[in-house]
Amino acid sequence: MNVPLLDLKEQNASLRPEIEAALGRVLDTNAFILGGEVAELECELAGYCGTKFAIGCASGSDALLLAMMAFDIGPGDEVITTPYSFFATVSAITRLGATPVFVDIDPQTYNLDASQLEAKITEKTRAIQPVHLYGQCADMAAINEIAKRRGIAVVEDAAQAIGAEENGVRAGAMSDVGCFSFYPSKNLGGMGDGGFMTTGDDAVAEKLMALRVHGSKERYYHKWVGLNSRLDGFQGAILRVKLPHLDAWSDARKANADRYRTLFHDAGLAEQIGLPFERENCRHIYNQFVIRVPEHRDALRAFLTESGVGTDIYYPVPLHLQECFAYLGYETGDLPESERAARETLALPIFPELKPEQQEYVVEMIRKFFDFRS
Repeated sequence: MNVPLLDLKEQNASLRPEIEAALGRVLDTNAFILGGEVAELECELAGYCGTKFAIGCASGSDALLLAMMAFDIGPGDEVITTPYSFFATVSAITRLGATPVFVDIDPQTYNLDASQLEAKITEKTRAIQPVHLYGQCADMAAINEIAKRRGIAVVEDAAQAIGAEENGVRAGAMSDVGCFSFYPSKNLGGMGDGGFMTTGDDAVAEKLMALRVHGSKERYYHKWVGLNSRLDGFQGAILRVKLPHLDAWSDARKANADRYRTLFHDAGLAEQIGLPFERENCRHIYNQFVIRVPEHRDALRAFLTESGVGTDIYYPVPLHLQECFAYLGYETGDLPESERAARETLALPIFPELKPEQQEYVVEMIRKFFDFRS
């Protein structure tokens, strides 16, 4: 059996007539950059996330960079974040000349360990950037309490977490700015690059909207040095077709996660692997279903590949050990939980259209692998 890590064919085929009609609207108006479809999408996203503003941009990576620029982060400043994330989390900081300060992760959630946060704050700390990894919110109640008390901005990296919640509040509505990605693998994925930012602050929203068009509020008049980072009309139209289906897709991912738990339990694999942890009073949207394999992770992945099962490792090298950040002075052993996660984690297929028999096959192949090892 072939079980890809991600298969968008069924999803896109089911929406093809609506998508083609939406693309036709853009062709009719010639609004290829920003335009009406993007403006409508921004209103709909703000409503979905529970924020006053949603502001489209060219990618999730740009969303993070623009958020840092909105707070004038630059040389001499420090931003506290996690080393266990996608590269853009930290490149957004370093591209502006600021210094990332890493806090190790909670081994259960893989998110920034808020209990270690305050010890890393200095007089240079300008922002805290938690990441809602794999579709589950970081401990925002604890992070926000510290940030508010210390007068520090909070920027959520919610690229994997649209629709995730903590105590009924959605990702992107728990900070000064929330940053999201429309990369095709996300729960709400476009057909190309794209991203957006959320905020409840009028002044921050005004600056973000200007920064994405070269820092200009009025054409050819530039208040700030910004970027060319605009969401295009085709992506806006496609995403408007997809947005009404988002909760159903995320609920299907959660149902698949629950089925995996039952299958792994029934297969007697509890001692060989660790299953994802769900925080209380939180909604986990399962952008990824990541297991821990303390022994033989790479051998298991190779076996699954040979068996037709797609997997991936998010992420094999934590950011504090990346070659381009060697100048920061971190060494192996400095952030042990992030390093252990990099050695042990493995992502399995979890997309909404995944069939029960495909999940059964995935778990059976994992059971067979460990039977061979015993």
